[in-house]
Formats: sequence, structure tokens, C-alpha cells
Amino acid sequence: MWLPLLGLILGVSLGLLSDIQIPQIYSNYLSIAVLAALDTLFGGIRAHLQQIYDDKVFISGFFFNIALAAGLAFLGVHLGVDLYLAAVFAFGVRLFQNIAVIRRVLLSKWSERSKVSETKVQE
Repeated sequence: MWLPLLGLILGVSLGLLSDIQIPQIYSNYLSIAVLAALDTLFGGIRAHLQQIYDDKVFISGFFFNIALAAGLAFLGVHLGVDLYLAAVFAFGVRLFQNIAVIRRVLLSKWSERSKVSETKVQE
């Protein structure tokens, strides 16, 4: 579980320390790709906490989500329709759902630990 978080911290640090400028025409693609990557990252954390994590599913989902989102944005630009907004909405909803599940799992684990420690203290 620490490896994806380490990668996220390293990537954000490198991004803040570098002076790379993304052209304005690619801003929609980049925002979709980052949102899809975050969705996959939080989905991986959720799967790890639920003990159903699989490396193949995580890696394939990561690249498939980014390609699908960028493809929707590309298609939308050429059709003259803001299809990237649909991808932003879909990945945004999934991101918040994953965060909500992570929160619930962590709260339930925390409450189980506190109950176990209370019973040990009472004995």
C-alpha cells in the first residue's frame, strides 16, 4: 500500500519542483488524465483495504481509464462537444465513492480496534 502513495508523493514533488509548462490546448486532456489516475489510485487503496487488490487489475485499469478519458476528450474536441465534462463527472463520482468507502473501512477498523482494546483493559 505504501508504494502507490510513495509514487504519488514523488510525482507531485517532481511536478512542483520542475518548470514544465503544458500548452493550453492540452489542458483538458491533462486534467482528465490526472483525474482518471487519481480515481485508479484511490480504487487501488480501496481494494487493498477490502483485501481484494490485484496488480493486474490495478495496472490495466490505470492505463485503460487514462486512455478512455483522453479518447473521450479527443473525440469531443473534434466533434465540437465538451465530452471531457462527462469524463470529469464520471471519474469525479467514482473518486468520491472510493474515498467514502475508504473512510468507512478505516472507521470500522478503528472502532473494532478500540472495542478490542476496551475489552483487554476490562479483563
